[in-house]
Amino acid sequence: MFSHIMVGADDMAAAKKFYDATLGALGVAPGNTDDLGRVFYMTPTGIFVITKPINGEPACHANGSTIGFAMKSPEEADAWHAAGVAAGGTACEDPPGVREGSIGKLYLAYLRDPTGNKLCGLHRMG
Repeated sequence: MFSHIMVGADDMAAAKKFYDATLGALGVAPGNTDDLGRVFYMTPTGIFVITKPINGEPACHANGSTIGFAMKSPEEADAWHAAGVAAGGTACEDPPGVREGSIGKLYLAYLRDPTGNKLCGLHRMG
């Protein structure tokens, strides 16, 4: 359904460090920077991009929004979460763990990136 997700960042070096670490924990190669300073993470299932806002205004996070990354296992979610905290992100929500709800049992791990964007590592449990 989605072709790409793009988030803004004011400190591109901090954002690249964070996403190289978190996406690297998922086996994604470090991001490539284009001539405009945007950083692209290319995968078989979509593209994730970080960029300075094109309108010149400061980057900000979207209140109420979450970007979810698919995890292969709870262990991968934990590694993703740990890599994010070590690379300048902050843990948010409850600690990583199993949540049960109307859509089934999920293993969730939440982070905020250096700009404040809320991210979730999600593994659907069997």
